[in-house]
Amino acid sequence: MSPLLEVNELQIAFGGVKAVNGLTFSADAGEIVSVIGPNGAGKTSAFNCITGFYKPVSGSITLDGKDITGKRPAVIAATGVTRTFQNLRLFPDLTVLDNVRGGMHLYGGQNFVDALFHTPRYRKSERFYTEEAHRWLDFVGYQGGRGIPVRNLAYGQQRQVEMARAMARKAKLVLLDEPGAGLNHSEKQDLLELCRKIRDLGAAVVLIEHDMGVVMEVSERVVVMNFGKEIADGTPDAVKKNPAVIEAYLGKADEPVKADEPAKADEPAKAEGPDATEGDS
Repeated sequence: MSPLLEVNELQIAFGGVKAVNGLTFSADAGEIVSVIGPNGAGKTSAFNCITGFYKPVSGSITLDGKDITGKRPAVIAATGVTRTFQNLRLFPDLTVLDNVRGGMHLYGGQNFVDALFHTPRYRKSERFYTEEAHRWLDFVGYQGGRGIPVRNLAYGQQRQVEMARAMARKAKLVLLDEPGAGLNHSEKQDLLELCRKIRDLGAAVVLIEHDMGVVMEVSERVVVMNFGKEIADGTPDAVKKNPAVIEAYLGKADEPVKADEPAKADEPAKAEGPDATEGDS
């Protein structure tokens, strides 16, 4: 069976800098995959390509066998993709319920005329939206008030509302960009359980996360990025022992000086290679 999400040789550049440079990875339905890497590795840029916020210069992205490369965000969302962001993207002055209801705009059955004249179809769909919003808030474990502005909530609760809105989309692919950022230990444990619940619905869960405790505990597979491309793809245990991953995070150890070749501290280092006189690009 083919993977739900397939990213193949994806590339995007900004002013000559390749933020994503030949990235290839996949995710299956009912699987939790973490995408990790040092700051600037291209993780969020890859998410933005998958969701249509950025248009890649080359490569391909397929969802459930359908090519979604370079399509508009609304089109990609309609194919079954949902996401959260590094920074909360809620509507602060709307209520908790209305923030979650906003995730259901792609289905429900009403149109502009229904909304304008409050037709029976409008009233029916509004009841449906409200019931679904309550259901998804329950699903993510939210226990606060639901008719209050979301700006009045604690940060962890706002994260739950954002997760509920994403899940209200009933998507096949759920992309979570640093969902553990700003959460305390207890909230992170709740996040782990929520990721497993989403997976058990049959969705593919792909998350960017810097907390290695979260990554190693929840992931079934880990993709490691550095300089825009994947350098490792495997189980958490295999990835954390991978020399390329260790080097990406900790750097490469200096070669020891040979006993018969003492270091020359006063001699300037000689540039090597054809680009030695040029600055980094």
